[in-house]
Amino acid sequence: MDISVIVPLYNEAESLPELEAWIKRVMEANNFSYEILFINDGSTDESWDVIKSLREKNPNVRGVCFRRNYGKSPALNTGFVRAQGDVVITMDADLQDSPDEIPELYRMITEEGYDLVSGWKQKRYDPLSKTIPTKLFNATARKVSGIKNLHDFNCGLKAYRKKVVKHIEVYGDMHRYIPYLAKNAGFNRIGEKVVQHQARKYGSTKFGLDRFVNGYLDLATLWFTGKFGAKPMHFFGLLGSLMFIIGFIAVVVVGAMKLYNMYSGLSYILITDSPYFYLSLVMMLLGTQLFLTGFVGELIVRNSHRRNEYEIEEELDANDNE
Repeated sequence: MDISVIVPLYNEAESLPELEAWIKRVMEANNFSYEILFINDGSTDESWDVIKSLREKNPNVRGVCFRRNYGKSPALNTGFVRAQGDVVITMDADLQDSPDEIPELYRMITEEGYDLVSGWKQKRYDPLSKTIPTKLFNATARKVSGIKNLHDFNCGLKAYRKKVVKHIEVYGDMHRYIPYLAKNAGFNRIGEKVVQHQARKYGSTKFGLDRFVNGYLDLATLWFTGKFGAKPMHFFGLLGSLMFIIGFIAVVVVGAMKLYNMYSGLSYILITDSPYFYLSLVMMLLGTQLFLTGFVGELIVRNSHRRNEYEIEEELDANDNE
C-alpha cells in the first residue's frame, strides 16, 4: 500500500464527508493505493455514524472509536500502530489541511529520502492571539530541539516514512513534538514544505491558550528525557555535588570568620545566629537529596528491560555469504 492517511478528530461530523471525498479524489487522480484511518477521539456528535456510512461507500476507509476523549496524541499513536502504508500522512479533520498537498509530500519521502516532512502554514488565517504565541512557541522548540529548519512544529499536516511511525511513541500531548521524537529515535532526515492553510469551514477550534503553557512543560520534559533519560546521575549527581560543595564551603567560611574575629578581639556572633549558616545547611541538604535522586534514577534505569535496546538501521552478518 502506498499511503495511509490518519485523521484524528473530535466532533467534526460536518467536515468528514467533504474531507473523505477530497482525499479520495486526490488518491485516484495519482493512482495511489491508500487507506484513510479516522480516529474518533470520543466525539459527542454524529462523527462515528458518519465514519461508518463512509466505510460502507468506500472500503479504503477504516475507523477507530474511543470510548471517551483522550486527546490528539493517543489518537495519532493509535493510528500509527494500525497504519499499513509505506508513507503515512497525518492531517486534521477540520478541512484546514489540504489533501492536495499529499502527492508532493509523498514524493519528498519516496524520492528525496526524507524520514519526515512537516508542513509549514506560512500564511495563516488565525487571529493574532493565536499566531503570536505560535511564533514564540516554535522559536523555543527550534532552539531546544536543535531542528533549525522547521518553522511550524504543531502543523497537523505531516508525512512520515513507515518505519518512523513504527519506532516512536506519541503520548500525553507530545504530538506537538513528533519531529523531536523522531530525531531522538535516530531519524534525522527531517524536511519542511510550505502548505496551504485554509480557514475553518465548520465548527470551532478545540484548542485553547492553555496548550501553549502545557506545550512548554512538555518540551522541557522531552528535552530532559532525551538528554538524561538513560543517565539521570549525570544531571542530578552533578547538580547535587555542586550544591553540596558550595554549601560546605559556605559553612567553612562562616566558621572561619567567627574564629578569626574571636582571636582578633573583634565582635562576633554565634554561628547558629548567622542566616548564612542555615542557607549553607539547606544547600548541603538539597545537594545530598539531588545526589540520592540520581542514584535512585540509575537504579530504575538499570532494572529497565529496555536499557539495552538500540535502534539498528542495518546489520551485516558473517553468515550472509554462506
